[in-house]
Amino acid sequence: MVIPAYNEAGRIQSTIKEVYKYLRDKVKSFEIIVVDDGSDDDTALKVKELIPRISELKLIELPFHQGKGWAVRTGMLEAKGSLVLMTDADLSCPISELEKLKKAIEDGAHLAVGSRRVSGARLIRRQPWLREKIGLAFGFFTRRIIPTGIMDTQCGFKCFKKEVAEKLFSLQTSSGFCFDLEILALARRLGYRIAEVPVVWEHSPDSRVKPFRHLPQVIWEVVKIRWKLWRRKDFEKSS
Repeated sequence: MVIPAYNEAGRIQSTIKEVYKYLRDKVKSFEIIVVDDGSDDDTALKVKELIPRISELKLIELPFHQGKGWAVRTGMLEAKGSLVLMTDADLSCPISELEKLKKAIEDGAHLAVGSRRVSGARLIRRQPWLREKIGLAFGFFTRRIIPTGIMDTQCGFKCFKKEVAEKLFSLQTSSGFCFDLEILALARRLGYRIAEVPVVWEHSPDSRVKPFRHLPQVIWEVVKIRWKLWRRKDFEKSS
């Protein structure tokens, strides 16, 4: 399991403890990799405090803030398990939803993505109205620029077969919030079967994504991803 973390000192220990308790009871062998993305708070220190008590816990410290995409990439390429899950530090999607993603992979998918947009998803606490509408508009916009076949590309709860993760994340170039688009577009182009799985999800008021502040950065990142995919001919043009 990979958890990207940037200035998460206030909740990273509770997240690790919740994840550990669940995996300990459900999985024979596992690892928890926290990638500290150059935090300027005590995130790394809080993780280090737990390592003596949780042997399965590993911390990777990036030397400076490089973006969520690069933090996830670093952790995914370091992971050793046959299945690799990425999840956000706020656990907006409960760790117990992993069972649904595992089942999808057991049924033949190469990767499974948690979704708030498909039938069967359950939103315990929705995003604020304007934030939710911006998210829907973002999805509409990106599906036309970077077709992935996925309704909810940005849910931070995704599970990959190890060999699939190695292939996709080794090709990744995007370092920011929109890296999911590049990964899913590459997966589609390479012929991997992607399962979009409805999950339980709860909005975290302390989300690191600020729609208005990050909008220009996000738009530029999407354009760069589209251009890079087109240039290296790893992009499926049909929608």
